[in-house]
Amino acid sequence: MTEDTRTTRDERATSETPSRRRSVLLFLRDLLVIFVVAVLVSFLIKTFLIRSFFIPSQSMEQTLVQDDRIIVNQLVPELAAIERGDVVVFKDPGGWLPARVEEEQPPVVAAVDWFLAFVGLSAPDSNDHLVKRVIGLPGDTVVCCNALGQMTVNGVPLDEPYVALPPGETKVSRDDFEVVVPEDSLWVMGDNRYNSKDSRYNTDTPLKGFVPTDNVVGRAVVVSWPISHWTFLDNYPEVFAGVDEGAE
Repeated sequence: MTEDTRTTRDERATSETPSRRRSVLLFLRDLLVIFVVAVLVSFLIKTFLIRSFFIPSQSMEQTLVQDDRIIVNQLVPELAAIERGDVVVFKDPGGWLPARVEEEQPPVVAAVDWFLAFVGLSAPDSNDHLVKRVIGLPGDTVVCCNALGQMTVNGVPLDEPYVALPPGETKVSRDDFEVVVPEDSLWVMGDNRYNSKDSRYNTDTPLKGFVPTDNVVGRAVVVSWPISHWTFLDNYPEVFAGVDEGAE
């Protein structure tokens, strides 16, 4: 090998090193841009479109099982009206949930949880919200129970296939009641009727068990986890057929 050949190879290797370094830096830059865009898109989706919650109790069984994860459409009620039968997530109207003591976490764990919540990959505030089914809209008269153990809305008896009752029980509520839903409010109940602290249970709170529509975060549309529970959530329009006419 001549001296000229060795010199040429050394020069080529020297010139390739900055080029390779530049390629690595460009690759890392592209990765960073992709990551930032993904975080931003996830944040915007969580803030304005959909959001994830987990189910902390048995009050909506068998529709929702404890520890299920659900996807909530946040366009309801902002852009789409709440309908009877909707499964909705809402903030505690006051006095529905017991006071919670926040558990201290190591700084690193707390930071990771905050970031995952920020981009919508975790649901740390699920214990501060509730999930129930809408039975009564503003102006509705909700009564339970008739001679057949059914609930009526505006005088129309409801045949509720989603309700879970104890064995041998046919009455859809342990407690009898008659309410007229105020303006901008909802009457909500859990599907697990004998194990749900819903509007019936909270009539002694300041809002008498009614949920302000402003407290509604959105409508639950799908069970996303576990995979074995994956399903769209129905609002059973046939159950409430004729209720609007009954209000007239």
